[in-house]
Amino acid sequence: MTVMTIRLPEETASRLKSLAQSRGLSVNKLVEQLSAQALAAWDTENHFRSVAATGDIEAAMAVLDRLDAEATPTRSGRR
Repeated sequence: MTVMTIRLPEETASRLKSLAQSRGLSVNKLVEQLSAQALAAWDTENHFRSVAATGDIEAAMAVLDRLDAEATPTRSGRR
């Protein structure tokens, strides 16, 4: 595991501490989770860009269709 030191404005650090506390997490675990979410979004964007760069419109539309299906709630209000 790598140890990193980051500099944050005092208000940002305070808000992160509050958020972590509200979720029952340490600030370290919260930052780990938020980092994983950000990296997953970045990986998804990069994957979509690579599919789009191939000129395969059907494959790109299929990715968008899957994302839309995941984001659309069902009749019960759940995904």
